[in-house]
Amino acid sequence: MRVKAERIQNDLENLARFGKLEGGGISRLAFTSADREARQYLQHSLAQQGLNTTQDAMGNMRARRSGIRNLAPVMIGSHLDSVPSGGCFDGVVGIVAALEVIRVLDEQGIKTLRPIDIINFSAEESSRFRASTLGSKAMTGHLSREQLHMYKDKEGLSLYEAMRLFGLNPEGLESVRIQPGDVYAFIETHIEQGRVLESLGVPLGVVTSIAAPTRIRVHLTGRADHSGATPMDLRADALVAAGEVILGVERIASVEAGPHTVGTVGYANASPGVLNVIPGQVELGIDIRDIDKNSKDLAVSKVISLLEDVGRRREVKVDYEILADEAPVTLSGKIINTLEMAAQALGYPYRLMPSGAGHDAMYMAEVAQTGMIFVPSQEGISHNIAEYTPLEDIARGTEVLLEAVLQLADEE
Repeated sequence: MRVKAERIQNDLENLARFGKLEGGGISRLAFTSADREARQYLQHSLAQQGLNTTQDAMGNMRARRSGIRNLAPVMIGSHLDSVPSGGCFDGVVGIVAALEVIRVLDEQGIKTLRPIDIINFSAEESSRFRASTLGSKAMTGHLSREQLHMYKDKEGLSLYEAMRLFGLNPEGLESVRIQPGDVYAFIETHIEQGRVLESLGVPLGVVTSIAAPTRIRVHLTGRADHSGATPMDLRADALVAAGEVILGVERIASVEAGPHTVGTVGYANASPGVLNVIPGQVELGIDIRDIDKNSKDLAVSKVISLLEDVGRRREVKVDYEILADEAPVTLSGKIINTLEMAAQALGYPYRLMPSGAGHDAMYMAEVAQTGMIFVPSQEGISHNIAEYTPLEDIARGTEVLLEAVLQLADEE
């Protein structure tokens, strides 16, 4: 094996220090001090390889290893931010794998025809601003100035202000955008975040498509009354109505939409939230995903009909807002084939598979030939401090990435 597992392990351990939690895992939300520290580590590591790092107005970090010719680059990387109480592998594996590819190329004195870019996308996770993949959206023209002001964190701080406080230039958003052809190919290495590979005993996944979410914020308004003095038939209980919505989302995703549809109610905030008062208001966050657009659209339409029906029957006012409505993506057949050939050349078993989670690769697929490599997630756990992928699996995924980069970076 050309990649050095001990270097990969060292990078993983070092990056796990930034936002480290006492019980394990990390909290490294976008544009926080922990995010800044992780970025500084990456910048220092790239400088050790003689690479200069640039940062665009959105905070996307990019470093280029020069090619023999000034052609569009092969881009590799992922993201460094995390969810609250998250694991040390989501996103980070793709950054560390990209860094190791550069180190191996330098060690072996390999010159490629095309440049190779490493990228760290800003704010991939939706945890802080309730909107995901913000860095790649900005790069591909899917993020507006209005949204910079609209997206806010729990403290009410807008994405615009958070960027400004982080030393970025939100007014320069338009300068972040790239055009088709500016990047020759993009490959993101990532943990699977599911159980498929581990259950099959297969060490690698080659991703064929990426499911996309529709996210809905729902506000149910009933009437807050005394819990003892209000008969059951005179109640307008917002939380009971919300419970019916939650079970309805589960039913729709399970049996009424497509075979790959999943639905989640990620939060339910009831008010006033005390034992002796009937809940008068509830806010729900609904996430519907599928790799097939028609199936996802069907599920979303059924959820909206459910909301209207529950509100009418239970005499509860229901308001909803579509926070995101993204399209599923089919990845490049050429890159899929390149990754398959790389795995075969190395003698690694692999599985062709869709991704149920969203990734920056979804948006990069609009402007470049794009592919993804999955490595197994132990017990399918992700977005959790128990998230774990064995080092040998990460090393294998990095080796496949290296093989694919060598192929793509020497194409005219």
